[in-house]
Amino acid sequence: MANTALVTGATGFLGRQVLQAFENAGWTAVGTGFSRAKPPSTLKLDLEDHAAIESLLDEKKPQVIIHCAANRFPDKCDADPDGTRALNIASSRRLAQSAESRSILLIYISTDYVFAGRPGGAPYEADATPRPTNLYGQTKLAGEKAVLEVFGDTGLGIVLRVPVLYGHAETNAESAVNVLVDAVWKAQEKGADVKMDDWSLRYPTNTEDVARVIVDIAMRYLAADKARVAMPRVLQYSSEDRFTKFQMCQLFAEILGLPLEGMTGTGEDTKAVVPRPYDTHLSTKVLRDLGVDVGTVDFKDWW
Repeated sequence: MANTALVTGATGFLGRQVLQAFENAGWTAVGTGFSRAKPPSTLKLDLEDHAAIESLLDEKKPQVIIHCAANRFPDKCDADPDGTRALNIASSRRLAQSAESRSILLIYISTDYVFAGRPGGAPYEADATPRPTNLYGQTKLAGEKAVLEVFGDTGLGIVLRVPVLYGHAETNAESAVNVLVDAVWKAQEKGADVKMDDWSLRYPTNTEDVARVIVDIAMRYLAADKARVAMPRVLQYSSEDRFTKFQMCQLFAEILGLPLEGMTGTGEDTKAVVPRPYDTHLSTKVLRDLGVDVGTVDFKDWW
């Protein structure tokens, strides 16, 4: 009988790829969403409804939950701090409690933005001290702590941090990387003067690679059985491809055969409403030590 994986946020940018990866691996994959859920392919689940969570877990009986659902855009987090805390922290704790009481492995998707990203600080090991600089990073870190606290020493609560993602999208706006293609086209307009960050370093990582790694993690931790209590609880995955946003735009312009005179690279934005780190590159050492393939598709080749 096939194992069952339940993916929250399965209608989202990463969640869709995670759901597909488990299906491709021969699992029974159950996806949930909320505003974009389309039963029966994805089930509607309000993560603030504890009873609904418990009912779904009892019905589907998953061996693993991949918690992708989150408010993941820093600007939107600041615009709705209460809603962000409810989803990124309270709902994560609620889901963890339901999973822990049923001995279900839970993989909580977190972010490189839990780190301060000051010059000279990267790469960050998994056990480095987090110091998030914005509400998004703060709430994701609080979600990490909630999950790890609920599961304690059982080895069933796992955190996986990932950086900025790109890949197949329903709209470019789903990804902070894909949307840069739109910026390149915007720069083609007459009189365009598009300003683009040429200061912060980013490590764009493909959603299909992340999904593959998540399946591998799930299989390894489930197979370990009682030995997983000695396995690491905080994991990190990232590409080694490094770009500023302006450099990514230059690459997209080259691929599209477009000029880029209508765009200018800028330095550190000291007046930014939501502070962004300079370099939050994640070390993948813990995953490599587990034997997980941390390779990634080449960024330029994928496009």
